[in-house]
Amino acid sequence: MMNASRLTFLLPLLVGFFFNCMSAFTAIFCERLGQARGRALTFVLRNLLGIPVWTIGFALAARTSMPPVLGPSTARDAAAWTLIACGSAIILFALVSLRGKAAAPSPGDALVDYGLYAHVRHPIHSAMILEFVGLALLLPTPPVLVASIVGLGWLVVQSRLEETDLCRRIPAYRGYMQRVPRFVPRVSFKPRPSGGRG
Repeated sequence: MMNASRLTFLLPLLVGFFFNCMSAFTAIFCERLGQARGRALTFVLRNLLGIPVWTIGFALAARTSMPPVLGPSTARDAAAWTLIACGSAIILFALVSLRGKAAAPSPGDALVDYGLYAHVRHPIHSAMILEFVGLALLLPTPPVLVASIVGLGWLVVQSRLEETDLCRRIPAYRGYMQRVPRFVPRVSFKPRPSGGRG
């Protein structure tokens, strides 16, 4: 059982997730404050308050001294590192597609529906799911498991908030939502056309 001192990681984790969620109101901020101030507020909420603060929460969860719920396993560690590495690579590729739009979105942004975004609407969030699962496998202590579960819930909320904002800022986004899944790409097994051999 975790006592209150072992739950201190939750405060920065939840505060950081809250700031990140608030960054999904770019359209409203720009309407009320003007585009420059609205974008600046989004940037501060996401990049200076959100991501760094919830990262501190995860670091505190990892440093909380509690025995792991699973014993040592080389195979699990390898799977964990693979998930974390794949998640990191996906994030890098997605950020290249977005360029500066991820850090400071604006009402004038164009729809990004190429690269990874042709397959899922939120590749960065998909990658973070892989990373949260990888962290939980790598450090299977109660605090890290709780932080990862809370993180997964946050990603669902964050993606929905962002989609509401994106629909306001980019009218074409509604059609994109109908065509492209949120987190997991569709897998289709279409038969290959015959090569004309008879």
